[in-house]
Amino acid sequence: MDTQLVKQLSQLKLAGIIKTLDIRNQEAIKSNLSYVEFLELLIEDELTNRKDNAYKKKFYRAHFPYTKTLEEFDFTFQEKLDKRLIFDLATCNFIRKKENVIFIGPPGVGKTHLSIAIGLKAIAQNFNVIFTTVSDMLSNILISKADGTFYQKLKYYTNCDLLILDELGYKRLNPNVVDEFFEVISRRYEKSSTIITSNKSFKEWGDIFHDSVLASAIIDRIIHHCNVVIIQGESYRMKDKKLKNKGVISGV
Repeated sequence: MDTQLVKQLSQLKLAGIIKTLDIRNQEAIKSNLSYVEFLELLIEDELTNRKDNAYKKKFYRAHFPYTKTLEEFDFTFQEKLDKRLIFDLATCNFIRKKENVIFIGPPGVGKTHLSIAIGLKAIAQNFNVIFTTVSDMLSNILISKADGTFYQKLKYYTNCDLLILDELGYKRLNPNVVDEFFEVISRRYEKSSTIITSNKSFKEWGDIFHDSVLASAIIDRIIHHCNVVIIQGESYRMKDKKLKNKGVISGV
């Protein structure tokens, strides 16, 4: 490969073309491609490379704890779950409409799995996504108050297209930062979308936030434009445990 040409492509930040230039050149010679056809292939490679890099950056910034796809979700185990609604949410039209999603159900029924799966679909459609547990977000906000980065941290949680707040109600919240939870929800209201997973019904949210009035204000803003998904069923972890125990008992 011509080192001068590579240097010029590098200066123009055309990394996608650099990666495929040799093979595309050989293809053009063997297939007797025109200059325009050759150029079209190189431009397509560049665009593909940029799209892949953008996805990787958004995925990294989302901070998913692990990868779970919609294709991996076992709908046969959660028979009462509205499969059509889940796939409709996976189109990410709710993000375009600035709507929210709440998954409510006992531990282990797939709430986090579905929120991550939808988050991955959102990244694939070029939306900016942030995943965090509620306790981690509030802990980070509390720390930011001490180190003088409060407004930067608040901006971080309010400016993304989709904020996924996992495990609301799993841990008792620090009373000193529940007002900040309200602040995040208020700033995102009708401006961007939020997914919340919780093992508590709405009537129990007053205990979570130590204040029934504050809880009502939070619920009011969240459910105004919202898709509420109630998941009733057994835990996937219990299913796996039962299968394991069955194997031990049967001698498998």
